[in-house]
Amino acid sequence: MQPTTDNRPSLLLAMGPGVAGRLLTEAHRARLAALTRTDPHLVAHDLTAPDPAVAAALAEAELLLTCWGATPLTPEVLARAPRLKAVVHAAGSVKHHITDACWERGIRVTSAAAANALPVAEYTLAAILFAGKRVLRSAQRYAELRTDQAWLAESGSWGNYRRTVGIVGASRIGRRVLELLRPFDLDVLLHDPYVTTAPPGTELVGLDELCARATVVSVHAPQLPSTYRMIGARQLAAMPDGATLINTARGSLVDEDALLPHLLSGRLHAVLDVTDPELPAPDSPLYSLPNVLLTPHVAGSLGNELHRMADQAVEEVARYGRGEPFAEEVHAADLTRSA
Repeated sequence: MQPTTDNRPSLLLAMGPGVAGRLLTEAHRARLAALTRTDPHLVAHDLTAPDPAVAAALAEAELLLTCWGATPLTPEVLARAPRLKAVVHAAGSVKHHITDACWERGIRVTSAAAANALPVAEYTLAAILFAGKRVLRSAQRYAELRTDQAWLAESGSWGNYRRTVGIVGASRIGRRVLELLRPFDLDVLLHDPYVTTAPPGTELVGLDELCARATVVSVHAPQLPSTYRMIGARQLAAMPDGATLINTARGSLVDEDALLPHLLSGRLHAVLDVTDPELPAPDSPLYSLPNVLLTPHVAGSLGNELHRMADQAVEEVARYGRGEPFAEEVHAADLTRSA
């Protein structure tokens, strides 16, 4: 009797401490064990560490399944992975660990950015609708007054009917937001220098015009040298009184020094899930201003939403094993225009 040959690819999990436990369910691990030749409970936190088990698995690995905290794949690390052909990233951006050496060696890369885009878009939709209804302010007023109030008299400028919303960046997340906005009676503007034809239901405009016309501006551009402080003093000054700025992209895209006077005066409102620096100083007024909703970078996948990214990553592993193209392959050229 001839011995059977196991043609399944060898895979190694590589991500930061504690990430795999939150990302992968036992069902995910069981499927990975069925699809690949791997120990789904071995997780390499540091591919440069002198760990014999990790070194042996890396030397055999045809696939890496990575997530947040993955070791950068430098030439030195790749030299220890002679059989590596593909990296399946169970999160969004691959810029922190995919190096030029990966592209030069022809290593294929895929990302779960599409899965991670959905919760960010959902957060944004909620923020847009809440901004229009002045939910934050009305909740604060209700807590202050604790009595009947002539809310109709106070709410003359509130509401979401025919409100103008500006989306900055037709990124994966920006496009998701546009899709989610379609059922609502909103006038939607879009600014993106790479888009030449407006998507259905949107009007394509310049950034300055968008800021001047929209009562809600939501930022979804990637972090690039060209987008640094793209929402600056001129754009902020152009925003109408009472307008709301939403940033779920990266803090560096907004000039917070220019934004702060508008917030301190109460002229503008803000929903900020990201700031620059990522953690504001302990004495930052952003924590306590009544017209600012500050959240700790929670718009993206967290909790059980991580399992959606794992679902997509495991399916990409299955596609690789079947010899099919990746559904969400990333190319080097993509990174000049994406996060």
